[in-house]
Amino acid sequence: MDCFVYKSVRKNDTYIFLRDEEGFDVLPAPLAEQLGELAFVIALQLSPERKLAREDVNVVMRNLHEQGFHLQLPLPDDSFMMGPS
Repeated sequence: MDCFVYKSVRKNDTYIFLRDEEGFDVLPAPLAEQLGELAFVIALQLSPERKLAREDVNVVMRNLHEQGFHLQLPLPDDSFMMGPS
């Protein structure tokens, strides 16, 4: 399955995986507005055997198939939970 990854210029470490290159029309308007400008990162060929750094490839593929996009959010910042050092 082809996949095109874009990063949000406005939101750090936030990525959109799209089924179609420049297929931004599948994004809900409120999400597109929050993300702002998107910059192309990479084109990937996804398969169940492929490993992704932070996402389950099967979840990404399912989201691409069902809704045309997958949203990858930043990892939570746990530093505030550790307290003062």
